[in-house]
Amino acid sequence: MHSSPEAQRRLAYFDERRDEIATTIRELVEIESPSDNKAAVDRIAEAVAHKFSQLDGELRVHPAKDFGNHLQIDFDFAGKSVGKSAAKPVLLLGHYDTVYPLGTLATMPCRVVDNKLTGPGVLDMKSGIVLMLHALAALQEWHGKDRDRRLPRPVTVLLVSDEEVGSESSRMITESLAKKAAAVLVLEPSYGRQGAVKTARKGVGEYLVKVTGKASHAGLDFQKGVNAILELARQIEKISGFSDLKKGLTVNVGIVGGGSRTNVVPAEAAAQIDVRIARMKDSAGIDKKIRSLRPFNRKCKIEITGGINRPPMERTAGVAALYAQAVAIARELGWKLGEAAVGGGSDGNFTAGLGIPTLDGLGGVGDGAHATHEHILISELPRRAALIAGLIEAV
Repeated sequence: MHSSPEAQRRLAYFDERRDEIATTIRELVEIESPSDNKAAVDRIAEAVAHKFSQLDGELRVHPAKDFGNHLQIDFDFAGKSVGKSAAKPVLLLGHYDTVYPLGTLATMPCRVVDNKLTGPGVLDMKSGIVLMLHALAALQEWHGKDRDRRLPRPVTVLLVSDEEVGSESSRMITESLAKKAAAVLVLEPSYGRQGAVKTARKGVGEYLVKVTGKASHAGLDFQKGVNAILELARQIEKISGFSDLKKGLTVNVGIVGGGSRTNVVPAEAAAQIDVRIARMKDSAGIDKKIRSLRPFNRKCKIEITGGINRPPMERTAGVAALYAQAVAIARELGWKLGEAAVGGGSDGNFTAGLGIPTLDGLGGVGDGAHATHEHILISELPRRAALIAGLIEAV
């Protein structure tokens, strides 16, 4: 597969800056930012805001009370200066929170080993943020006239602080900006070492099933008790039967708790359930099944809370069209870009659920997201940046 001269020039541009890109990624990885620590996440938000401000982006901070603040950066475009009507922006979407607690760097340092850059959050998804930054800087250099630092089209960047914990405080912002966008490019990690983009993601649901029985002394008054754990065990068996692998529907009872002492008939027990759906049309059905659970022992009570909190990202015509554009750009750059459907969710689920064309997994190439061996491949950074820049132009 041969790349065009222009594509070769672009790859060379980013290859010359590969070490600079890796250094910027390292800077962000070394600012730890667990989702549940607002002060820490606000620190990285400030660092990221400073870097984007150097590109003359218009910064807007969306304050959040219980999580870190969210950051929106809007970029002007060259067409305005020649009287062109404003096109819809492309939305670049990502997050700077990670799953790792403060202090993780002590045991999982950020360092370069051969072609790998390691560290907490380097793949998911601080490398994606930096790729956005360098792709935009390149487009400004290539398209700006008289150094006015303008882009070939309007661009909005949204970086949120709570994606790893459900996006509760950022979802409305994400959806509001997506509705105004021509397309959404999500800079979450790519899939596999070949760097496939993600054209489908499962929707995610979380439920809590709480059972209330009646406590009694297990030796003196055994028959007076109503065992909540026994009831929950029966419910778990039923709930586990709701999975339908042919439909891509899985129901996993992941956390179970109950009881107080071995000599007490337990009055309470609870189970946390993870639900994944490949198709939105299956959402109502599984929700109804879970909410329709009734006690096997009528002396027990069941309380069910939760629901589907991320719709699935389905491979719609709009998603397929974006992927086709990405494939064409990658071909020009000299490689075959694959696609993948994955079980995990992202904020791209929200935007795709609104019907906005969305392409996910455009970020770093590597392995070990959320694991001790998390890393990116440094050699993949140039063509990843070139792909993102090309998509921003093409959408």
